[in-house]
Amino acid sequence: MDARGYGGGAAAAAMSVGEEAARLWAELPVRVDWAAVAAQCAWAAARARALLVVPAVRALVYLSLAMTVMILVEKLFVCAVCLAVRALRLGPARRYRWEPIAAAAGDVEAGAGAAARYPVVLVQIPMYNEREVYKLSIGAACALEWPAERVVIQVLDDSTDPVVKDLVEMECHRWMSKGVNIKYEVRGNRKGYKAGALKEGLKHDYVKDCQYIAMFDADFQPESDFLLRTIPFLVHNPEIALVQARWKFVNSDECLLTRFQEMSLDYHFKYEQEAGSSVYSFFGFNGTAGVWRISAINDAGGWKDRTTVEDMDLAVRTMLRGWKFVYVGDIKVKSELPSTFKAYRFQQHRWSCGPANLFKKMMVEILENKKVSLWSKIHLWYDFFFVGKVAAHTVTFIYYCFAIPVSVLFPEIQIPLWGVVYIPTVITLLKALGTPSSFHLVILWVLFENVMSLHRIKAAVSGLLDAGGRVNEWVVTEKLGDANKTKPSSNGSDSIKVIDVKLTEPLVPKIVKKRTRFWEGYHCSELFVGICIILCGCYDVVYAKKGYYIFLFLQGTAFLVAGFGYVGTRPPSTA
Repeated sequence: MDARGYGGGAAAAAMSVGEEAARLWAELPVRVDWAAVAAQCAWAAARARALLVVPAVRALVYLSLAMTVMILVEKLFVCAVCLAVRALRLGPARRYRWEPIAAAAGDVEAGAGAAARYPVVLVQIPMYNEREVYKLSIGAACALEWPAERVVIQVLDDSTDPVVKDLVEMECHRWMSKGVNIKYEVRGNRKGYKAGALKEGLKHDYVKDCQYIAMFDADFQPESDFLLRTIPFLVHNPEIALVQARWKFVNSDECLLTRFQEMSLDYHFKYEQEAGSSVYSFFGFNGTAGVWRISAINDAGGWKDRTTVEDMDLAVRTMLRGWKFVYVGDIKVKSELPSTFKAYRFQQHRWSCGPANLFKKMMVEILENKKVSLWSKIHLWYDFFFVGKVAAHTVTFIYYCFAIPVSVLFPEIQIPLWGVVYIPTVITLLKALGTPSSFHLVILWVLFENVMSLHRIKAAVSGLLDAGGRVNEWVVTEKLGDANKTKPSSNGSDSIKVIDVKLTEPLVPKIVKKRTRFWEGYHCSELFVGICIILCGCYDVVYAKKGYYIFLFLQGTAFLVAGFGYVGTRPPSTA
Protein backbone atom coordinates (compact mmCIF):
# COMPACT_ATOMS: atom_id res chain seq x y z
CA MET A 1 0.00 0.00 0.00
CA ASP A 2 1.31 3.46 -0.88
CA ALA A 3 1.45 6.54 1.33
CA ARG A 4 -1.89 7.77 0.06
CA GLY A 5 -3.49 4.58 1.28
CA TYR A 6 -2.13 5.01 4.75
CA GLY A 7 -3.24 8.68 4.81
CA GLY A 8 -6.73 7.81 3.69
CA GLY A 9 -7.10 5.18 6.39
CA ALA A 10 -6.04 7.55 9.14
CA ALA A 11 -8.53 10.17 7.94
CA ALA A 12 -11.37 7.64 7.93
CA ALA A 13 -10.48 6.52 11.46
CA ALA A 14 -10.46 10.11 12.68
CA MET A 15 -13.87 10.76 11.14
CA SER A 16 -15.35 7.67 12.79
CA VAL A 17 -14.04 8.74 16.19
CA GLY A 18 -15.51 12.21 15.73
CA GLU A 19 -18.88 10.79 14.71
CA GLU A 20 -18.91 8.51 17.74
CA ALA A 21 -18.10 11.43 20.09
CA ALA A 22 -20.88 13.52 18.55
CA ARG A 23 -23.35 10.63 18.97
CA LEU A 24 -22.44 10.19 22.65
CA TRP A 25 -22.72 13.95 23.29
CA ALA A 26 -26.14 14.01 21.66
CA GLU A 27 -27.33 11.15 23.89
CA LEU A 28 -26.37 13.00 27.11
CA PRO A 29 -29.41 14.11 29.11
CA VAL A 30 -27.86 17.52 29.93
CA ARG A 31 -27.78 20.30 27.37
CA VAL A 32 -25.34 23.27 27.81
CA ASP A 33 -26.86 26.65 27.04
CA TRP A 34 -23.78 28.70 26.32
CA ALA A 35 -25.73 31.92 26.18
CA ALA A 36 -27.02 31.25 29.68
CA VAL A 37 -23.49 30.45 30.89
CA ALA A 38 -22.24 33.74 29.52
CA ALA A 39 -25.11 35.57 31.16
CA GLN A 40 -24.36 33.91 34.50
CA CYS A 41 -20.68 34.85 34.26
CA ALA A 42 -21.58 38.43 33.41
CA TRP A 43 -23.98 38.56 36.37
CA ALA A 44 -21.30 37.18 38.73
CA ALA A 45 -18.74 39.67 37.42
CA ALA A 46 -21.21 42.53 37.88
CA ARG A 47 -21.97 41.43 41.45
CA ALA A 48 -18.25 41.12 42.25
CA ARG A 49 -17.67 44.54 40.78
CA ALA A 50 -20.53 46.08 42.75
CA LEU A 51 -19.87 44.30 46.06
CA LEU A 52 -16.06 44.00 46.09
CA VAL A 53 -14.12 45.96 43.48
CA VAL A 54 -15.96 49.28 43.55
CA PRO A 55 -16.15 49.46 47.38
CA ALA A 56 -12.48 48.54 47.63
CA VAL A 57 -11.41 51.24 45.16
CA ARG A 58 -13.74 53.76 46.79
CA ALA A 59 -12.30 52.96 50.23
CA LEU A 60 -8.80 53.37 48.79
CA VAL A 61 -9.77 56.76 47.40
CA TYR A 62 -11.22 57.89 50.74
CA LEU A 63 -8.14 56.65 52.59
CA SER A 64 -5.87 58.46 50.13
CA LEU A 65 -7.87 61.67 50.50
CA ALA A 66 -7.62 61.46 54.29
CA MET A 67 -3.85 60.92 54.16
CA THR A 68 -3.50 63.73 51.63
CA VAL A 69 -5.29 66.09 54.01
CA MET A 70 -2.91 64.97 56.79
CA ILE A 71 0.05 65.82 54.59
CA LEU A 72 -1.47 69.19 53.68
CA VAL A 73 -1.98 70.11 57.34
CA GLU A 74 1.62 69.11 58.11
CA LYS A 75 2.98 71.20 55.22
CA LEU A 76 0.91 74.23 56.20
CA PHE A 77 2.11 73.95 59.80
CA VAL A 78 5.76 73.59 58.79
CA CYS A 79 5.62 76.57 56.43
CA ALA A 80 3.78 78.72 59.00
CA VAL A 81 6.42 77.96 61.64
CA CYS A 82 9.29 78.79 59.30
CA LEU A 83 7.69 82.02 58.14
CA ALA A 84 7.11 83.04 61.76
CA VAL A 85 10.72 82.22 62.68
CA ARG A 86 12.01 84.37 59.83
CA ALA A 87 9.58 87.22 60.43
CA LEU A 88 10.35 87.37 64.15
CA ARG A 89 14.05 86.65 63.63
CA LEU A 90 13.95 83.69 66.02
CA GLY A 91 17.04 82.00 64.69
CA PRO A 92 19.17 79.54 66.70
CA ALA A 93 21.33 82.34 68.11
CA ARG A 94 18.18 83.97 69.57
CA ARG A 95 16.81 80.78 71.11
CA TYR A 96 20.11 79.52 72.51
CA ARG A 97 23.21 81.12 73.88
CA TRP A 98 25.96 81.53 71.34
CA GLU A 99 29.30 83.20 72.01
CA PRO A 100 32.64 82.70 70.27
CA ILE A 101 34.95 80.53 72.29
CA ALA A 102 37.91 82.87 71.80
CA ALA A 103 37.69 86.61 72.39
CA ALA A 104 39.69 87.30 69.26
CA ALA A 105 40.33 85.39 66.08
CA GLY A 106 44.06 85.43 66.72
CA ASP A 107 43.63 83.42 69.91
CA VAL A 108 43.75 80.22 67.90
CA GLU A 109 47.47 80.78 67.50
CA ALA A 110 47.99 82.63 70.79
CA GLY A 111 49.52 79.68 72.59
CA ALA A 112 48.53 76.93 75.00
CA GLY A 113 46.67 79.29 77.33
CA ALA A 114 44.21 80.41 74.68
CA ALA A 115 43.97 76.94 73.14
CA ALA A 116 42.96 75.44 76.49
CA ARG A 117 39.64 77.24 76.19
CA TYR A 118 38.79 75.11 73.16
CA PRO A 119 37.25 71.69 73.85
CA VAL A 120 38.83 68.64 72.26
CA VAL A 121 36.93 67.72 69.10
CA LEU A 122 36.97 64.46 67.18
CA VAL A 123 36.30 64.71 63.43
CA GLN A 124 35.13 61.39 61.98
CA ILE A 125 35.16 60.61 58.25
CA PRO A 126 33.84 57.12 57.42
CA MET A 127 34.96 55.92 53.99
CA TYR A 128 34.37 53.03 51.65
CA ASN A 129 36.26 52.87 48.34
CA GLU A 130 35.99 56.65 47.93
CA ARG A 131 38.56 57.07 45.16
CA GLU A 132 36.88 60.07 43.61
CA VAL A 133 36.35 62.19 46.74
CA TYR A 134 38.70 61.09 49.53
CA LYS A 135 41.16 63.94 48.98
CA LEU A 136 38.43 66.57 49.14
CA SER A 137 36.93 65.42 52.41
CA ILE A 138 40.25 64.78 54.16
CA GLY A 139 41.66 68.09 52.96
CA ALA A 140 38.58 70.02 54.09
CA ALA A 141 38.66 68.35 57.53
CA CYS A 142 42.36 69.07 57.99
CA ALA A 143 41.78 72.73 57.06
CA LEU A 144 39.26 73.31 59.87
CA GLU A 145 40.17 76.28 62.05
CA TRP A 146 40.81 74.86 65.52
CA PRO A 147 43.90 74.54 67.71
CA ALA A 148 45.93 71.63 66.36
CA GLU A 149 46.36 70.04 69.80
CA ARG A 150 42.60 70.20 70.45
CA VAL A 151 41.33 68.35 67.39
CA VAL A 152 41.71 64.77 66.14
CA ILE A 153 40.88 63.84 62.55
CA GLN A 154 39.81 60.20 62.38
CA VAL A 155 39.54 58.54 58.97
CA LEU A 156 37.57 55.30 59.30
CA ASP A 157 38.45 53.40 56.15
CA ASP A 158 36.37 50.31 55.35
CA SER A 159 37.65 50.14 51.78
CA THR A 160 37.92 46.71 50.21
CA ASP A 161 39.87 47.92 47.18
CA PRO A 162 43.55 47.68 48.23
CA VAL A 163 44.52 50.42 45.77
CA VAL A 164 42.01 52.87 47.24
CA LYS A 165 42.98 51.88 50.76
CA ASP A 166 46.64 52.64 50.02
CA LEU A 167 45.72 55.99 48.48
CA VAL A 168 43.68 57.01 51.53
CA GLU A 169 46.44 55.94 53.91
CA MET A 170 49.06 57.89 51.96
CA GLU A 171 46.84 60.97 52.01
CA CYS A 172 46.52 60.68 55.79
CA HIS A 173 50.28 60.34 56.18
CA ARG A 174 50.78 63.36 53.94
CA TRP A 175 48.67 65.52 56.25
CA MET A 176 50.29 63.93 59.28
CA SER A 177 53.67 65.07 58.00
CA LYS A 178 52.31 68.62 58.00
CA GLY A 179 51.59 68.44 61.71
CA VAL A 180 47.89 67.55 61.54
CA ASN A 181 46.70 65.16 64.23
CA ILE A 182 45.09 62.65 61.89
CA LYS A 183 44.46 58.97 62.56
CA TYR A 184 43.98 56.33 59.90
CA GLU A 185 41.83 53.50 61.27
CA VAL A 186 40.81 50.21 59.66
CA ARG A 187 39.04 47.17 61.07
CA GLY A 188 38.98 43.50 60.25
CA ASN A 189 35.44 43.41 58.88
CA ARG A 190 32.60 45.70 57.83
CA LYS A 191 29.97 44.49 60.27
CA GLY A 192 27.30 47.14 60.76
CA TYR A 193 28.76 49.19 57.94
CA LYS A 194 28.73 52.90 58.85
CA ALA A 195 27.27 52.42 62.34
CA GLY A 196 29.81 49.71 63.02
CA ALA A 197 32.69 51.89 61.83
CA LEU A 198 31.59 54.88 63.93
CA LYS A 199 31.08 52.68 66.99
CA GLU A 200 34.50 51.10 66.55
CA GLY A 201 36.09 54.52 66.12
CA LEU A 202 34.91 55.60 69.56
CA LYS A 203 36.75 52.72 71.25
CA HIS A 204 40.25 54.15 70.72
CA ASP A 205 42.06 55.53 73.76
CA TYR A 206 42.63 59.00 72.30
CA VAL A 207 38.86 59.49 71.98
CA LYS A 208 38.45 59.53 75.76
CA ASP A 209 39.71 63.13 75.87
CA CYS A 210 37.22 64.31 73.22
CA GLN A 211 33.97 66.00 74.14
CA TYR A 212 32.35 66.46 70.74
CA ILE A 213 32.29 64.67 67.40
CA ALA A 214 31.95 66.35 64.01
CA MET A 215 30.84 63.86 61.36
CA PHE A 216 31.27 64.15 57.61
CA ASP A 217 30.64 61.61 54.88
CA ALA A 218 33.39 61.16 52.35
CA ASP A 219 31.88 63.55 49.79
CA PHE A 220 31.30 66.41 52.27
CA GLN A 221 33.55 69.46 52.42
CA PRO A 222 32.98 71.75 55.43
CA GLU A 223 34.10 75.35 55.39
CA SER A 224 37.13 76.16 57.53
CA ASP A 225 35.02 77.97 60.19
CA PHE A 226 32.58 75.07 60.65
CA LEU A 227 33.73 74.16 64.16
CA LEU A 228 34.00 77.79 65.24
CA ARG A 229 30.33 78.32 64.33
CA THR A 230 28.83 75.06 65.64
CA ILE A 231 30.76 74.10 68.78
CA PRO A 232 29.69 77.22 70.78
CA PHE A 233 26.08 75.99 70.74
CA LEU A 234 27.21 72.83 72.53
CA VAL A 235 29.64 74.55 74.89
CA HIS A 236 27.17 77.17 76.17
CA ASN A 237 24.01 75.01 76.13
CA PRO A 238 24.53 71.73 78.01
CA GLU A 239 21.04 70.48 77.07
CA ILE A 240 21.90 70.38 73.34
CA ALA A 241 23.07 67.04 71.97
CA LEU A 242 23.33 67.81 68.24
CA VAL A 243 24.02 70.77 65.97
CA GLN A 244 23.01 70.03 62.38
CA ALA A 245 24.20 72.10 59.40
CA ARG A 246 22.60 72.38 55.98
CA TRP A 247 23.76 70.56 52.86
CA LYS A 248 24.89 72.54 49.82
CA PHE A 249 25.18 70.69 46.52
CA VAL A 250 28.14 71.16 44.21
CA ASN A 251 26.59 69.29 41.26
CA SER A 252 22.95 70.37 41.45
CA ASP A 253 23.09 71.71 37.87
CA GLU A 254 24.57 68.53 36.41
CA CYS A 255 21.27 67.14 35.10
CA LEU A 256 17.52 67.16 35.76
CA LEU A 257 17.89 64.34 38.28
CA THR A 258 20.18 66.42 40.48
CA ARG A 259 17.92 69.47 40.08
CA PHE A 260 14.95 67.43 41.30
CA GLN A 261 16.96 66.18 44.29
CA GLU A 262 17.98 69.72 45.12
CA MET A 263 14.33 70.81 45.15
CA SER A 264 13.33 67.99 47.51
CA LEU A 265 16.29 68.37 49.86
CA ASP A 266 16.15 72.17 49.98
CA TYR A 267 12.56 71.94 51.23
CA HIS A 268 13.62 69.30 53.74
CA PHE A 269 16.39 71.46 55.20
CA LYS A 270 14.87 74.94 54.89
CA TYR A 271 11.45 73.99 56.21
CA GLU A 272 11.19 70.54 57.81
CA GLN A 273 14.46 70.69 59.74
CA GLU A 274 13.94 74.33 60.67
CA ALA A 275 10.40 73.70 61.94
CA GLY A 276 11.44 70.65 63.94
CA SER A 277 14.29 72.54 65.55
CA SER A 278 12.17 75.61 66.35
CA VAL A 279 9.07 73.91 67.77
CA TYR A 280 10.17 70.56 69.15
CA SER A 281 13.97 70.92 69.44
CA PHE A 282 14.05 67.65 67.51
CA PHE A 283 14.55 66.50 63.93
CA GLY A 284 16.14 63.56 62.20
CA PHE A 285 19.92 63.64 62.13
CA ASN A 286 21.03 63.64 58.50
CA GLY A 287 23.99 61.37 59.16
CA THR A 288 26.63 63.93 58.25
CA ALA A 289 27.48 67.65 58.53
CA GLY A 290 26.59 67.62 62.22
CA VAL A 291 28.33 67.86 65.60
CA TRP A 292 27.36 65.55 68.47
CA ARG A 293 28.02 65.70 72.18
CA ILE A 294 29.75 62.40 72.99
CA SER A 295 28.07 62.11 76.39
CA ALA A 296 24.66 62.30 74.64
CA ILE A 297 25.61 59.47 72.29
CA ASN A 298 26.67 57.34 75.25
CA ASP A 299 23.53 58.25 77.18
CA ALA A 300 21.36 57.06 74.28
CA GLY A 301 23.15 53.71 74.08
CA GLY A 302 25.63 54.46 71.30
CA TRP A 303 25.46 53.49 67.64
CA LYS A 304 23.24 50.56 66.64
CA ASP A 305 23.14 48.74 63.32
CA ARG A 306 19.62 47.27 63.59
CA THR A 307 18.40 49.35 60.63
CA THR A 308 19.90 51.06 57.59
CA VAL A 309 19.25 54.50 59.13
CA GLU A 310 21.62 54.42 62.07
CA ASP A 311 21.63 58.23 62.18
CA MET A 312 17.86 58.48 62.66
CA ASP A 313 17.95 55.62 65.17
CA LEU A 314 20.47 57.47 67.32
CA ALA A 315 18.55 60.75 67.00
CA VAL A 316 15.25 59.24 68.16
CA ARG A 317 16.84 57.44 71.12
CA THR A 318 18.67 60.62 72.13
CA MET A 319 15.47 62.66 71.93
CA LEU A 320 13.69 60.11 74.14
CA ARG A 321 16.41 60.70 76.74
CA GLY A 322 15.42 64.37 76.92
CA TRP A 323 18.20 65.96 74.82
CA LYS A 324 17.61 68.85 72.42
CA PHE A 325 18.73 69.38 68.82
CA VAL A 326 19.40 72.62 66.97
CA TYR A 327 19.48 73.16 63.22
CA VAL A 328 21.63 76.01 61.89
CA GLY A 329 20.66 76.65 58.29
CA ASP A 330 23.20 79.45 57.83
CA ILE A 331 26.04 76.93 58.02
CA LYS A 332 26.32 75.06 54.73
CA VAL A 333 28.49 72.07 53.90
CA LYS A 334 29.28 71.16 50.31
CA SER A 335 28.27 67.68 49.17
CA GLU A 336 27.56 65.65 46.05
CA LEU A 337 24.21 64.38 44.80
CA PRO A 338 23.95 60.99 43.07
CA SER A 339 23.61 61.71 39.37
CA THR A 340 22.82 58.21 38.08
CA PHE A 341 19.31 56.79 38.33
CA LYS A 342 20.59 53.47 39.66
CA ALA A 343 22.43 55.08 42.55
CA TYR A 344 19.46 57.33 43.35
CA ARG A 345 17.04 54.39 43.42
CA PHE A 346 19.26 52.51 45.86
CA GLN A 347 19.60 55.58 48.05
CA GLN A 348 15.85 56.18 48.13
CA HIS A 349 15.21 52.55 49.01
CA ARG A 350 17.43 52.93 52.07
CA TRP A 351 15.90 56.27 53.02
CA SER A 352 12.36 54.85 52.75
CA CYS A 353 12.80 51.33 54.10
CA GLY A 354 15.00 52.27 57.07
CA PRO A 355 12.66 54.83 58.72
CA ALA A 356 9.63 52.55 58.31
CA ASN A 357 11.54 49.64 59.82
CA LEU A 358 12.75 51.85 62.68
CA PHE A 359 9.17 53.02 63.31
CA LYS A 360 8.04 49.43 63.64
CA LYS A 361 10.82 48.64 66.11
CA MET A 362 10.37 51.79 68.24
CA MET A 363 6.64 52.58 68.18
CA VAL A 364 5.98 50.90 71.53
CA GLU A 365 9.15 52.33 73.08
CA ILE A 366 8.07 55.83 72.07
CA LEU A 367 4.64 55.48 73.67
CA GLU A 368 6.04 53.97 76.89
CA ASN A 369 8.74 56.62 77.33
CA LYS A 370 8.48 58.66 80.56
CA LYS A 371 11.16 61.32 79.97
CA VAL A 372 9.51 63.36 77.23
CA SER A 373 6.14 65.12 77.17
CA LEU A 374 2.98 63.72 75.60
CA TRP A 375 3.17 66.47 72.97
CA SER A 376 6.68 65.35 71.99
CA LYS A 377 5.59 61.72 71.77
CA ILE A 378 2.61 62.62 69.58
CA HIS A 379 4.91 64.62 67.30
CA LEU A 380 7.42 61.79 67.08
CA TRP A 381 4.87 59.03 66.60
CA TYR A 382 2.34 60.75 64.33
CA ASP A 383 4.02 63.68 62.58
CA PHE A 384 7.64 62.56 62.29
CA PHE A 385 7.15 58.85 61.60
CA PHE A 386 3.59 58.15 60.41
CA VAL A 387 2.94 61.20 58.24
CA GLY A 388 6.54 61.99 57.27
CA LYS A 389 8.00 58.51 56.77
CA VAL A 390 5.02 56.24 56.05
CA ALA A 391 2.03 58.18 54.70
CA ALA A 392 4.11 60.48 52.48
CA HIS A 393 5.82 57.50 50.84
CA THR A 394 2.68 55.38 50.37
CA VAL A 395 -0.11 57.79 49.49
CA THR A 396 1.78 59.29 46.55
CA PHE A 397 1.78 56.03 44.63
CA ILE A 398 -1.54 54.67 45.91
CA TYR A 399 -3.43 57.86 45.09
CA TYR A 400 -1.78 59.45 42.06
CA CYS A 401 -0.48 56.33 40.32
CA PHE A 402 -3.23 53.80 41.17
CA ALA A 403 -6.48 55.19 42.60
CA ILE A 404 -6.88 58.09 40.16
CA PRO A 405 -6.00 56.02 37.04
CA VAL A 406 -8.22 53.10 38.10
CA SER A 407 -11.13 55.40 38.97
CA VAL A 408 -11.67 56.16 35.28
CA LEU A 409 -12.76 52.53 34.84
CA PHE A 410 -15.60 52.95 37.34
CA PRO A 411 -18.26 55.62 36.68
CA GLU A 412 -19.57 55.06 40.21
CA ILE A 413 -16.37 56.49 41.72
CA GLN A 414 -16.19 60.26 41.64
CA ILE A 415 -13.19 61.99 43.23
CA PRO A 416 -13.95 65.54 44.43
CA LEU A 417 -12.22 68.34 42.60
CA TRP A 418 -10.53 69.56 45.77
CA GLY A 419 -8.90 66.16 46.15
CA VAL A 420 -7.69 65.96 42.57
CA VAL A 421 -6.62 69.57 41.95
CA TYR A 422 -6.69 71.97 44.88
CA ILE A 423 -4.97 70.05 47.68
CA PRO A 424 -2.24 68.51 45.47
CA THR A 425 -1.54 71.96 43.99
CA VAL A 426 -1.21 73.59 47.41
CA ILE A 427 1.11 70.82 48.66
CA THR A 428 3.27 71.14 45.55
CA LEU A 429 3.53 74.92 45.81
CA LEU A 430 4.46 74.72 49.49
CA LYS A 431 7.22 72.21 48.78
CA ALA A 432 8.47 74.28 45.86
CA LEU A 433 9.20 77.19 48.22
CA GLY A 434 12.49 75.51 49.12
CA THR A 435 14.00 76.25 45.70
CA PRO A 436 12.30 79.24 44.02
CA SER A 437 14.91 79.29 41.25
CA SER A 438 13.63 75.91 40.01
CA PHE A 439 9.95 76.81 40.07
CA HIS A 440 9.72 76.33 36.30
CA LEU A 441 10.52 72.64 36.82
CA VAL A 442 7.67 72.01 39.26
CA ILE A 443 5.52 69.94 36.90
CA LEU A 444 8.41 67.72 35.83
CA TRP A 445 9.51 67.43 39.46
CA VAL A 446 6.04 66.25 40.58
CA LEU A 447 5.87 63.68 37.79
CA PHE A 448 9.32 62.37 38.72
CA GLU A 449 8.45 62.21 42.43
CA ASN A 450 5.41 60.13 41.52
CA VAL A 451 7.66 57.78 39.57
CA MET A 452 9.97 57.41 42.56
CA SER A 453 6.96 56.70 44.80
CA LEU A 454 6.84 53.24 43.22
CA HIS A 455 10.16 52.37 44.86
CA ARG A 456 9.45 54.27 48.05
CA ILE A 457 6.20 52.45 48.74
CA LYS A 458 7.83 49.07 48.14
CA ALA A 459 10.65 50.02 50.49
CA ALA A 460 8.33 51.44 53.17
CA VAL A 461 6.05 48.40 53.13
CA SER A 462 8.99 45.99 53.32
CA GLY A 463 10.38 48.01 56.23
CA LEU A 464 7.06 48.01 58.10
CA LEU A 465 6.59 44.28 57.56
CA ASP A 466 10.27 43.56 58.11
CA ALA A 467 10.02 41.39 55.04
CA GLY A 468 12.34 40.76 52.16
CA GLY A 469 16.07 40.31 51.93
CA ARG A 470 16.78 44.02 51.39
CA VAL A 471 15.45 45.33 54.72
CA ASN A 472 18.86 45.13 56.39
CA GLU A 473 20.85 45.66 53.24
CA TRP A 474 23.04 48.71 52.68
CA VAL A 475 23.66 49.80 49.11
CA VAL A 476 26.59 52.17 48.84
CA THR A 477 25.63 55.37 47.02
CA GLU A 478 27.76 55.91 43.95
CA LYS A 479 29.97 59.02 44.06
CA LEU A 480 31.43 60.12 40.76
CA GLY A 481 33.32 63.23 41.84
CA ASP A 482 34.79 64.51 38.57
CA ALA A 483 34.60 61.12 36.91
CA ASN A 484 31.87 62.33 34.57
CA LYS A 485 34.08 65.18 33.39
CA THR A 486 37.32 63.26 32.87
CA LYS A 487 38.17 60.22 30.86
CA PRO A 488 38.70 57.13 33.03
CA SER A 489 41.80 55.03 32.77
CA SER A 490 41.84 52.16 30.33
CA ASN A 491 41.77 49.50 33.04
CA GLY A 492 38.52 50.86 34.46
CA SER A 493 39.87 51.15 38.01
CA ASP A 494 38.73 54.77 38.37
CA SER A 495 35.05 53.96 38.55
CA ILE A 496 33.22 53.29 41.77
CA LYS A 497 30.71 50.47 41.75
CA VAL A 498 27.46 50.24 43.70
CA ILE A 499 27.79 47.23 45.97
CA ASP A 500 25.12 45.65 48.15
CA VAL A 501 26.24 45.07 51.72
CA LYS A 502 24.33 43.26 54.43
CA LEU A 503 24.60 44.96 57.79
CA THR A 504 25.19 41.75 59.70
CA GLU A 505 27.94 40.32 57.52
CA PRO A 506 31.46 41.43 56.59
CA LEU A 507 31.86 42.32 52.95
CA VAL A 508 33.75 39.85 50.81
CA PRO A 509 33.31 41.10 47.24
CA LYS A 510 33.15 38.46 44.57
CA ILE A 511 34.19 39.24 41.04
CA VAL A 512 31.67 37.52 38.82
CA LYS A 513 31.81 37.81 35.08
CA LYS A 514 28.20 38.49 34.18
CA ARG A 515 26.75 38.30 30.75
CA THR A 516 24.91 41.49 29.87
CA ARG A 517 21.50 41.16 28.23
CA PHE A 518 19.79 43.97 26.36
CA TRP A 519 16.73 44.09 28.63
CA GLU A 520 18.87 44.63 31.73
CA GLY A 521 19.24 48.27 30.71
CA TYR A 522 15.51 48.82 31.22
CA HIS A 523 13.41 49.10 34.39
CA CYS A 524 10.47 46.75 33.90
CA SER A 525 8.40 47.94 36.87
CA GLU A 526 8.39 51.54 35.60
CA LEU A 527 7.55 50.38 32.08
CA PHE A 528 4.63 48.24 33.29
CA VAL A 529 3.13 51.00 35.45
CA GLY A 530 3.61 53.57 32.68
CA ILE A 531 1.81 51.40 30.11
CA CYS A 532 -1.08 50.76 32.51
CA ILE A 533 -1.51 54.47 33.29
CA ILE A 534 -1.45 55.40 29.59
CA LEU A 535 -4.10 52.74 28.86
CA CYS A 536 -6.26 54.25 31.61
CA GLY A 537 -5.77 57.63 29.96
CA CYS A 538 -6.92 56.22 26.61
CA TYR A 539 -10.01 54.74 28.28
CA ASP A 540 -10.76 58.13 29.82
CA VAL A 541 -10.57 59.81 26.41
CA VAL A 542 -12.80 57.26 24.67
CA TYR A 543 -15.29 56.21 27.35
CA ALA A 544 -15.04 57.73 30.84
CA LYS A 545 -14.74 61.41 29.86
CA LYS A 546 -13.60 62.37 33.39
CA GLY A 547 -10.88 64.70 32.16
CA TYR A 548 -7.99 62.91 33.87
CA TYR A 549 -6.35 61.91 30.58
CA ILE A 550 -3.94 64.87 30.45
CA PHE A 551 -2.44 63.97 33.82
CA LEU A 552 -2.51 60.26 33.00
CA PHE A 553 -0.68 60.69 29.70
CA LEU A 554 1.97 62.91 31.30
CA GLN A 555 2.43 60.59 34.27
CA GLY A 556 2.54 57.47 32.13
CA THR A 557 5.12 59.08 29.86
CA ALA A 558 7.23 59.96 32.90
CA PHE A 559 7.21 56.30 33.96
CA LEU A 560 8.22 55.22 30.47
CA VAL A 561 11.07 57.75 30.34
CA ALA A 562 12.39 56.41 33.63
CA GLY A 563 11.79 52.83 32.54
CA PHE A 564 13.89 53.24 29.42
CA GLY A 565 16.70 54.75 31.48
CA TYR A 566 16.58 58.33 30.23
CA VAL A 567 17.00 59.82 33.72
CA GLY A 568 20.25 61.16 35.16
CA THR A 569 23.71 60.75 33.74
CA ARG A 570 25.46 57.66 32.51
CA PRO A 571 28.13 56.24 34.83
CA PRO A 572 31.73 56.48 33.61
CA SER A 573 32.60 53.87 31.06
CA THR A 574 34.76 51.02 32.29
CA ALA A 575 35.90 50.06 28.85
